[in-house]
Amino acid sequence: MRYKFERMEFLCVRALLLLFMAAAFAMSAQDVPPLGGWSEEDSSMVARIHEQVLGKGECYEDLRVLCKDIGPRLSGSPEADAAILWGGKTLQEVGVGDVRMQPVVVPHWERGGPERAWLRVDGGEMEPLRVAALGGSVGTQGDLEGEVVVFRDFAELDSLGEAGLAGRLAFFNRPMDPLMINAGSAYGGAYEQRSKGAVEAARHGGMAALVRSLTHAMDTFPHTGGMRYDEEVVQVPAAALSTVDARRIAGLVQEGHEVRVGLNMGCMLHDDKSQANVIAEWTGSEYPDRYIVVGGHLDSWDIGEGAHDDGAGIVQSIEVLRTLHALGYRPRHTLRVVLFINEENGNNGGKTYALRAREKGEWHVAAVESDAGGDAPRGYSIDATDAGTAAVRAWKEGLSQYGVGDLRRGGAGVDIGPLKKEEPAGKRPLMVGLRPNSQRYFDYHHSDRDVFENVHERELKLGAAALTSMVYLLDRLNYDDLD
Repeated sequence: MRYKFERMEFLCVRALLLLFMAAAFAMSAQDVPPLGGWSEEDSSMVARIHEQVLGKGECYEDLRVLCKDIGPRLSGSPEADAAILWGGKTLQEVGVGDVRMQPVVVPHWERGGPERAWLRVDGGEMEPLRVAALGGSVGTQGDLEGEVVVFRDFAELDSLGEAGLAGRLAFFNRPMDPLMINAGSAYGGAYEQRSKGAVEAARHGGMAALVRSLTHAMDTFPHTGGMRYDEEVVQVPAAALSTVDARRIAGLVQEGHEVRVGLNMGCMLHDDKSQANVIAEWTGSEYPDRYIVVGGHLDSWDIGEGAHDDGAGIVQSIEVLRTLHALGYRPRHTLRVVLFINEENGNNGGKTYALRAREKGEWHVAAVESDAGGDAPRGYSIDATDAGTAAVRAWKEGLSQYGVGDLRRGGAGVDIGPLKKEEPAGKRPLMVGLRPNSQRYFDYHHSDRDVFENVHERELKLGAAALTSMVYLLDRLNYDDLD
């Protein structure tokens, strides 16, 4: 009897132990992403990626050529044509995969030469102002001058009534919120006045719209950017004021002075033009029909050199392909580097790429974008399902060793965004955006300050290494387990 009891006790204990192990395994299986998260192999590979990019990377020289030999690259311009050819040539020189051009129809807007602007205080002499026409604005058809009315938001404008601005200019003077830690969020909070200001001014009888430049910096550089019109509302000119001039005008109006502003802008909108996305494709060894795309946008605004926005993302994306090839890596999924055209004023490159992918029934398992400047990387934005987000966050400890452990949910990028709508049902791609330090970015953004000299070589290369590391890690995932 003693033996039987001990035997029974042993079996019970063994059964309980097995149940406990099964429960523990089930709980851990929910927390561990496909391929087990960060591994020793990943540690070794990510270290090698950083050594390769920091020691032998060519992205900084690529950026110099793009900015200095080609310059600003607005969609539809000859400079954008030159950038497309340069992108194809540079990707071919990497020596891996096929390179092709994907036709894209883009808008063709021109600034029409330097703008002239001035102000008069209480009927006095003309004083020069620093302005930049907003992208897509109509011209002034000669000199235009009127009294300025200052608003912080559209609600204040609405209070004037339907024709309350007749014969006057609306000046939207809402600054980017200085209390927000994330500069991108502050930009988003002030963006509406630039995109819709001309429509709202015209809706109330205004003759033009002025907008405070979207930057935290207090300087004399106006910042341009996209705006739009409403087909049912008359089109009026729109321009951005430097923050120094914006502060002065607002102060004068507040003190009770009559302030008149004059504009002369020769903006022109031409017929649409055919340009192209540049695509380099490296076929996967295990899943050739599943795609991971990485890229940025090749176009830029027509002032400055488009160094941070988005020359940095372009050369970092090229460096991904160059680095993995140099290290002898064989991708499991097909990797595509895409240099998108027309992000700044239409996003036709991103929309066309997604549409063609949908027509071909392609499955993009992941998409990665760099379009937040070339400053030091801090982490990544994740736009994915809960399972996809957990898979990326499982790499936090390893990525933190390289200063990029800030993994938060948010938008991954404008260019890759349309893939969410165009992917086959139930096959949402895991989308990731590189997140550099945001504090200096809007000092340069869309202005004459966005030049090669304002990009730090080491920080640009650290971003390229972070981008390459993320593409490598995404290639390691088993996407069947993420459904």
